Amino acid sequence: MGLKRTDEFRQDAVRIALTSGLTRKQVADDLGVGLSTLNKWITAHRDTDVVSKEDLSLAQENERLRPENRLLKEEREILKKATQFFAGLKQ
Repeated sequence: MGLKRTDEFRQDAVRIALTSGLTRKQVADDLGVGLSTLNKWITAHRDTDVVSKEDLSLAQENERLRPENRLLKEEREILKKATQFFAGLKQ
């Protein structure tokens, strides 16, 4: 039989999963719970006040911006390399 977790632990797990920016798999592994268990807790606590609307909004904004930030970093690295390449041709 599985280990019983307190409601406080479950709420903290949901808060972390929804606001940390980590994947649910990472959060589940870090907390030592199964992914399906974490998903059940999130479903059960989604409409409660475990996570404030502001925190949830910020977390969603971060999720939206992460791919854009990754793309911009890659583009910057390509431009740096191109600049170095073309600077080398002028010498």
